[in-house]
Amino acid sequence: MDGRLKEMTAVLKKYKLTHGLTPEKFRLILQELGPTYIKLGQIMSLHSDILPKEYCEELMKLCSDVEPMPFEQVEAVIDASFGYSWKDVFASIDKKPLGAASIAQVHRATLKTGEQVVVKVQRKGIHEVMSKDMALLHKAVKLVPPISIKGIVDFDMVLDEMWAVAQEEMNFLLEASNIEEFAGNNRDVAFVATPKLYRKYTTSHVLVMEYIKGFNIDDKEGLLKDGYDLEEIGSKLIDNYIRQVIEDGFFHADPHPGNVKIRDGKIVWIDMGMMGRLSEHDKKELSNAVYGIAMNDIGMIEDAVLAIGDFKGEPDRAKLYKDIKIIMNKYGSLDMGQVDVAEFIQELLEVMKNNRIVMPHGFTMLARGITQIEGVLADIAPGINMVGIASARIKQEMLKNFDLKGELKKAGKTAYKSAHRMAELPDRLAQILEEYQRGQTSINFDMHASDELARLLHRLVRNIVMGLWVMALLISSSIVCTTDMTPKILGIPALGVMGYVFACIIVLYTIVKHFISRR
Repeated sequence: MDGRLKEMTAVLKKYKLTHGLTPEKFRLILQELGPTYIKLGQIMSLHSDILPKEYCEELMKLCSDVEPMPFEQVEAVIDASFGYSWKDVFASIDKKPLGAASIAQVHRATLKTGEQVVVKVQRKGIHEVMSKDMALLHKAVKLVPPISIKGIVDFDMVLDEMWAVAQEEMNFLLEASNIEEFAGNNRDVAFVATPKLYRKYTTSHVLVMEYIKGFNIDDKEGLLKDGYDLEEIGSKLIDNYIRQVIEDGFFHADPHPGNVKIRDGKIVWIDMGMMGRLSEHDKKELSNAVYGIAMNDIGMIEDAVLAIGDFKGEPDRAKLYKDIKIIMNKYGSLDMGQVDVAEFIQELLEVMKNNRIVMPHGFTMLARGITQIEGVLADIAPGINMVGIASARIKQEMLKNFDLKGELKKAGKTAYKSAHRMAELPDRLAQILEEYQRGQTSINFDMHASDELARLLHRLVRNIVMGLWVMALLISSSIVCTTDMTPKILGIPALGVMGYVFACIIVLYTIVKHFISRR
């Protein structure tokens, strides 16, 4: 470990870390430190809710392709994982990998039964290496000067979460379960497929699945030559992705073009080591947020953010409302097809970050996934209205899950509570005023209101007071009319008539004032 610490220290000194940390310098440091840090940087790029936007964009440039491990090590990992020679299962394994990344590499192979497969093999000792590197990284964080992003980012917390995600990726049994769950969720979708999993040959270090021979989704030339309609592919891609998010709450978190193939008229999703998951609560609040965006209802978006996010300290609702309003003023006037979804999500995440709101990991993965999906669509079918398709899917899901009986019951309860509280209002106001006069109640206000809000509150208070006057006049006049008080007008006590007249005048005055103020 001492040797690795010296190596890390040398790299940090080379890039003069004590002089400050820029996005490019951060990426170059991780790149030079090797595969472990490249993977951590890639995972860290998902956290635009924690890291500044410019850091996330720079970390996305980290290349996943690294030097492959020798074939002898590949054989050793497979043999150790199986407990016997790989030649008992495979007729052959290509020595040259299809791809090599920081955690594993993939080789094409043929089973003894003749089936074409790919074998994903974990790098030898990668868990131990990453575990040591993570411990060293926690020490290295102390070297980051206060003038850098350390002041606004809890690096220890970020590293802990990165390590948790990396450990999930290193467990191929978890990825196998992801494939099975994803396939089950999409079994009724005619245009979606997943690679066949060979569960009996899959271990925590080796994953065996069907070889998918098809087009990458961004291979426009090949797809058009084979007779595919790019618009149809794009529409089905986004429709299925929104279904994964809204209906299943289980979605592909790394849908770059290399992980989405087109074969036999179907979209084939591969590489499910990184998946996102949303709870029922998260899905509901996400739908509410999208509905709030569609209705330009800032309050609904704010409520959804408050319900989803985890605050560092007491939330400043006034600031959050103002920040969301700025975004909605920018996008609210645009047609649905004109909205840049990726940009909108990034700006919303910036608002959350500025308000010290940490989003659940599933939402940060969703933000990254949506950005990648939009990038694919912009390439193969730029004319597709992504927001329109997403809105249609969400409306369909909301209608499908709409519980009329439950909604009516909830509305009835709300109406009953409101009526009950309204009936108690005069008595409560009288009690508060009486306690205030006796010095038993103190009222403190700390209000920061715009002129528009101040005028609204003024009209509201005025109307309440007028309403109380009308109610008092009507009640007292009605009581007087039951007596034999004189003088009388048309057989009705004059005082009671005057009370009714004054009540009518106040009502007419309030109505006229209302229409004048609206103008």
